[in-house]
Amino acid sequence: QVQLQESGPGLVKPSQTLSLTCTISGGSITTDYWSWIRQPPGKGLEWIGFAAYRGDTYYSPSLKNRTSISRDTSKNQFTLQLNSVTPEDTATYYCARARAARQQTGGGSWFLLYDAWGQGTQVTVSS
Repeated sequence: QVQLQESGPGLVKPSQTLSLTCTISGGSITTDYWSWIRQPPGKGLEWIGFAAYRGDTYYSPSLKNRTSISRDTSKNQFTLQLNSVTPEDTATYYCARARAARQQTGGGSWFLLYDAWGQGTQVTVSS
């Protein structure tokens, strides 16, 4: 079955760029839908964005101006970059796979059902 593994630095300074990598085994970045999701301490899950199997990317409206998700098909990985971080970006970051995605009629909201998650990686933004 597919397995996901997040990697990257656990500490990032304010105003710098958070960069995380998700490595896929047992699956291919060129199929399915690959997302980044985070959970701040004491809060619920927050959807960041996803890359679709064709390479298209979609982002949360609240984060899209600071977020970039990219694929490396040769390494079967996808990467999250979050620019200009603040302490409010401190969270556990997860990558996850969905086998299908559906968009609300007329555009807007996406519905995804995730069947595989990484274990998550803690990222602290602090000086």
